Amino acid sequence: MRGGDGAGLRAYNERLIIGAIRQSGALSKAEIARATGLSAQAASVIVNRLLAERVLEKRPKLRGQIGQPQTPIALNPAGAYSVGVKIGRSSVEAVLVDFTASVVAHRVSCHRAPLAAPTLETAAALVRAVTAQAPAARMAGLGVAMPGHIHLWAEEMGLARGALDDWREADPAAALAAATGLEATLCNDATAACAAELALGEAIGRRSALYLYLGAFVGGGLVLDGRLYGGAQDNAGALGSMPMAERGRQLIHAASPLFLMRALEAAGLDPESAAAPAPPTAADGVFSQWRDAAADALARAIASAASVVDVEIVVMDGWLSPPWLTQVVEATQAALDAMNLSGLSPFALSRGGIGARARVLGAAILPLQAKFAPDPDLVLRGAARQTEAAQPELATPR
Repeated sequence: MRGGDGAGLRAYNERLIIGAIRQSGALSKAEIARATGLSAQAASVIVNRLLAERVLEKRPKLRGQIGQPQTPIALNPAGAYSVGVKIGRSSVEAVLVDFTASVVAHRVSCHRAPLAAPTLETAAALVRAVTAQAPAARMAGLGVAMPGHIHLWAEEMGLARGALDDWREADPAAALAAATGLEATLCNDATAACAAELALGEAIGRRSALYLYLGAFVGGGLVLDGRLYGGAQDNAGALGSMPMAERGRQLIHAASPLFLMRALEAAGLDPESAAAPAPPTAADGVFSQWRDAAADALARAIASAASVVDVEIVVMDGWLSPPWLTQVVEATQAALDAMNLSGLSPFALSRGGIGARARVLGAAILPLQAKFAPDPDLVLRGAARQTEAAQPELATPR
């Protein structure tokens, strides 16, 4: 808010300037003043303070223009760092990002089952490994992304009933905060993936969107009025739990890639080929059968959600092989085209652009948002566009 005590106003204006630069890229002081509505003097004072604190940095002057050469002011990549952790069915993943959301370090560890105690120990070790590459004083925090109510899905993961019950009493954020010394925040993994698409991707370009992520299990996120909407209980967009026509079945049973992997394995094929850049042609038949059933279920879930929440676009992403993911989107569009959608507002269907790393990157972005965004409810758009450096290729853990 703009009112309040001087310290609060100063902090707000600092966030406002950081947000303007993150949104638009490097700006001169005059452009910053215009973008934020601050006076030229106030903008200059705040920018100078942020430069002295090394949160911002000067770029070479732009010459050859009318008037005095302008000095662009940009985010300093080393001005802040943040860590994201993704806890999944078969792996734990940690990533360190800088102030521009570029990846600095990445670690992954696989496990046979996501049991609470060893999984959290592994997560803490990975966080310590990646944070060793950044100054502790510059750390914004730790975001933790994992499936909601993970203890309920033991049998779907091929584990004994009750095998994951230790998660019932576990507090992942508190445990990792105690183990690493970082302020930690927990979020649903599909919601984190949606945050990554908002901040780093191009697919969500509308004010309202429904987002689906095909991880081991399918999940979702919801964007309303340009904001990532979690709901009163941080469970908005939980499409995986949407009931299907068959008694006892949910979307998670009908459209989760975990069951594609099981079908591949049953056919004597490598289940990991589901995420391969170019899956073997021998797997096409198994995939096609799963794709058609999944697309029908996804289309029904999307239409049901769109009948309750008026969205302009639906975005689908996941760790699936890129050509296979494209086929799932196309098959879902075909299934939607065959449905009677009378009475629903039109919406577009698009493929997301982040892929396998969306969940862990989204987890890493959220602490930066909380500490530096003018409105903590708004995802930091364009966070990765402040640098032209290519992001390193990451593994595709499930």
